[in-house]
Amino acid sequence: MSGYPPPPTSPPRRPSALLPLLLGILAAYIVFRLLQGGIPNPFARRAGGPPAEPRPVTARGDLSSEEKATIELFSRSSPSVVYVTTLARARSFFDVMEVPQGAGSGFIWDADGHVVTNFHVIASSSNVRVTLDDQSTYPARVVGAAPDKDIAVLRISAPREKLKPILVGTSRDLSVGQRVFAIGNPFGLDRTLTTGIVSALGRSIQSMTNRKIGEVIQTDAAINPGNSGGPLLDSAGRLIGVNTQIASPSGGSAGIGFAIPVDTVNEVVPQIIQHGRVIRPQLGVVLADPRLAQRLGVDGVLLMSVNEGSGAEKAGLRGTRQDENGDILVGDVIVEVDGKPVHSYDDLATLLEKRKPGEKAKVKFLRGDRTLETDVLLSESR
Repeated sequence: MSGYPPPPTSPPRRPSALLPLLLGILAAYIVFRLLQGGIPNPFARRAGGPPAEPRPVTARGDLSSEEKATIELFSRSSPSVVYVTTLARARSFFDVMEVPQGAGSGFIWDADGHVVTNFHVIASSSNVRVTLDDQSTYPARVVGAAPDKDIAVLRISAPREKLKPILVGTSRDLSVGQRVFAIGNPFGLDRTLTTGIVSALGRSIQSMTNRKIGEVIQTDAAINPGNSGGPLLDSAGRLIGVNTQIASPSGGSAGIGFAIPVDTVNEVVPQIIQHGRVIRPQLGVVLADPRLAQRLGVDGVLLMSVNEGSGAEKAGLRGTRQDENGDILVGDVIVEVDGKPVHSYDDLATLLEKRKPGEKAKVKFLRGDRTLETDVLLSESR
C-alpha cells in the first residue's frame, strides 16, 4: 500500500449562470438580423437566374361517361350514409363516465329515422350517436338487432327533411364482375367512396354468435375498419349489401371484403322495426350438445327433448329419455328438412329460416335403425 496521500479533489465545476443568457442574446440577434436582411439566407436563390413562369394548364376535355356516372352516384347516395359512433361506460376512481368505444357506418332506412348498421358496431355500447351528411349529430336508440345476421336497427329523432332513405335493390340477380360502390367512414374518414366489382357470390361468413351467414357477397372494393355497416351499392345507386367483414392478414383492406346481401337485410329489418327482433319459426325441440352426437357417431341433429304441445310433439318426434330400468334411450336424429340434408344445428336453423311460423316442414329423422318422415307445424320462436 503506498504511503503517499491521495491527490486533493476539487468540487465539480458548475456552468456559468451567464452562459444561457449569452446564448439567448445571440439567438435573438441572429433572428433580428435575418428579419432585417442583414445576414444572407443560405437557402435564398441567387439573383440573375433564368426567368420562370407557371406552366400553362392543359385543357383536359370532358369527363368520361363512367366518371360522370360515379360522381352522380356519390352525390345522390352519400346523403343516405351516416357515421355511427359508440360510447361505453368506464369507471374511474371517483365516478362512472362514458368514453368513446368505436365507430362505424350506417345508412338511413326510412323517413321515420330508422338507421341500419352492423350489430358488431353497436354491441356492448352504452350510448350510440349518429352523424348525418350535414354533420349534425343525434343520439340514437337501439330498436333491436339480429345478432345471427350481424344487423342492428337504430332510430334517431331528426327532422324528416334531413333524412334521405337509401334506394333498395336486390341481391338475387347479381353477377360476378358487375361494378359496385362502397360508401362509409374507414378509419373515421367520413364520406369515403371506394369502387370495385362483385368478386364472388354465395360466400359464408361467421357472425358474433358463431352462426353462419350465407349468400354473402364478396367484393374487391376497399373495405377497412370503419366501413362496417355501410352500404354496398350497384351502378344504379341501389343498396345490394351491407359491408361487414374483411379477410386480411394485416387488418386493412386486402381486396377481399364481404357484404350481407340486401335480400337478407330487407327480410330482417322490417321484423326488427315491428317486433324489436327477428321472428323465427321453430320445431319446438331442444337439441343435444353436438359433441354428444359426435360421440354417438350420429350425422345429424340429436333431439334432447320435445316441448309439450309443440308441433314436434304433435308430429310424434321423441327426445332422449330413460326407460323404466334407467337405461338411456337415444332420441330421434333429424337428418333432413324439406329434402335438404341436416348435419348440424346451423344447417337446421338455416333451413327453418326459409319458412314462416304456421307453415309445415317435412322432417326426415332416424329412430334406432329406422328412417322415418313427418310433417311438423312450425310455431313462432319466443
